[in-house]
Amino acid sequence: MTSSAEHALPGAASSPLVDDFLAWTLAGTRPAEHETSEAQRVCANGVRWTWLDDGVLMMEPAEASAPIRSVLVSAGVHGDETAPIELLSRIVADIAQGRAALACRLLVILGNIDAMRDGCRYLDDDLNRLFSGRYLQLPGSHEAPRAAALEQAALRFFAAASDAPGARWHIDMHTAIRASVFERFALLPHTGKPLSRAMFEWLGDARISAVLLHTTKGNTYSHFTAQACGTEGCTLELGKVRPFGQNDLTRFTGADLAVRALLAGTRVNVDRDVQADADPAAAMPRVFTVIDQLTKQSDAFELLLAADVPNFTPFAKGTLLARDGDYRYTVRHDEERIVFPNATVKPGLRAGLLVIDTTAETLPTLV
Repeated sequence: MTSSAEHALPGAASSPLVDDFLAWTLAGTRPAEHETSEAQRVCANGVRWTWLDDGVLMMEPAEASAPIRSVLVSAGVHGDETAPIELLSRIVADIAQGRAALACRLLVILGNIDAMRDGCRYLDDDLNRLFSGRYLQLPGSHEAPRAAALEQAALRFFAAASDAPGARWHIDMHTAIRASVFERFALLPHTGKPLSRAMFEWLGDARISAVLLHTTKGNTYSHFTAQACGTEGCTLELGKVRPFGQNDLTRFTGADLAVRALLAGTRVNVDRDVQADADPAAAMPRVFTVIDQLTKQSDAFELLLAADVPNFTPFAKGTLLARDGDYRYTVRHDEERIVFPNATVKPGLRAGLLVIDTTAETLPTLV
């Protein structure tokens, strides 16, 4: 594979750290003192970069309008979800070499690095269930210190961010374990605030087909930043889990272009904007709202579904979906869809979400 440095624009400074941030991070390399000097931390177009920690990199444009947007883009919170990790590393390289524009403060985070190295989802505990301080309940977990470190990285970054509406964003990119009726979908954290039209339009630009609205606070990274940092946040599910080097990144073009546009302060294309002006709903994803969840109470828990049932599979009223001792879950609405069914989670954790279509009620309320 040809390195980014071989295609550097004239005048662009080169550093292995930003030319291949993924390889640098997986190798466990730390920059030498001379590599973090002011001179070495300036790349193409005057963009300044600062290595903050393993898998944590800040990039800032040479000139900033006021108020400047601050964007956190994370990937690899689950170590085996490799395509978004590769996409994010490529975006860093393209910014560093001047092939992609940066008009905002950017914090890049590669999440569970040890799990990335081992090619697994996590070592002890699901990192994306340990935020908002839940890691304090599992002090012996391998993932607990990483959850604490990523919380602090976000808090420090957004402490210097503008408080203007729409100035704080967090895009947390994932891929799903199983297939989905909607291959690309997003989950929005519950904040109690009105839903953002700008976020929904951005998700439409990213070719996201469906949005899942949480109705209670959670322990995911995007929940944490929304609550603690005031971000417009989302978790993106962009396809299937595959090992490093086995991803067809063309399948992720929508999200790739949308993230690049967000960082550049632009939109993906004019045609989609024209379509949205003519019919705002045409460019918007479908909306589903969580109405219940399946919780694994014991090792007797059973999901009465095929092991490979896709996310967003619909079930009719009266269908028995799960049981655990005396507990039963039966579909109550005319149609409910299941998302993230997983009978193998530890007792006490979520084994599935139940959602209903609320598109017609939700889109008119966006602000």
